[in-house]
Amino acid sequence: MLFDSHAHYNDKKFNDDKDTLLSSMRENNIGLIMNSCSSLEEIPDIFEICEKYPFVYASVGIHPHESDGLQEADMDKLKEYAQNPKVKAIGEIGLDYFYDFSPRDIQKKWFARQIDIAKELKMPVIIHDRDAHKDCMDILREHNVSDIGGVFHCYAGSTEMAKEILDWGMYIAFGGSLTFKNSVRPAEVAKYVPLDRIVIETDCPYLTPEPHRGKRNSSLYIHYVAERLAQIKGISMDEIEEVTFNNAKKCFNIN
Repeated sequence: MLFDSHAHYNDKKFNDDKDTLLSSMRENNIGLIMNSCSSLEEIPDIFEICEKYPFVYASVGIHPHESDGLQEADMDKLKEYAQNPKVKAIGEIGLDYFYDFSPRDIQKKWFARQIDIAKELKMPVIIHDRDAHKDCMDILREHNVSDIGGVFHCYAGSTEMAKEILDWGMYIAFGGSLTFKNSVRPAEVAKYVPLDRIVIETDCPYLTPEPHRGKRNSSLYIHYVAERLAQIKGISMDEIEEVTFNNAKKCFNIN
């Protein structure tokens, strides 16, 4: 079985066939899914999915795109939502300097605040880092993310950066970009990262792997990521399935 460690089934792109898709996961070798969160407003929809499908878990957190206008009362609400037993992480949180939808100083403030909340709740974090490597690493270092661990979602950093992340006890996630023909760095990093610290993801409905790039993504395509990872590591698909499944369960403290 495969574990899709990052998905967004509450996205409107799944409105027409969400139940059909999720009902087909078991027969398509998908054992567990982590539905990641971007804003407080979407959490009720995420919880509804988790309640209906026992194999779907959730994170709660506020994406950097949504950080402008946040107040401390929103952090109280986040902590309240985190009490749901299906919630296994705080995320996705981080920095996004590619789009800059929120001012950078605001992104940094609420990123740091949510790390502190994760530490208070003793929960791992799911990190979003796009074109913000230095500031992201500085904040994680300063706020001692090693106390709680977590995962770097859709990893796009260097091998050198990965080394420090691994030293913090965190996991590194690879998704559809690993399959892209011109994607050299992710393959280099995947070769470097020890097998027991890798998880796989789709980020669906985004980042669709080859050969379906350009179409809507879903967990049904995660096997393409697993196959590419098996090729890079020079091991069997069976081993990739078992190891990445168990890694994700360990990362998110799922028994």
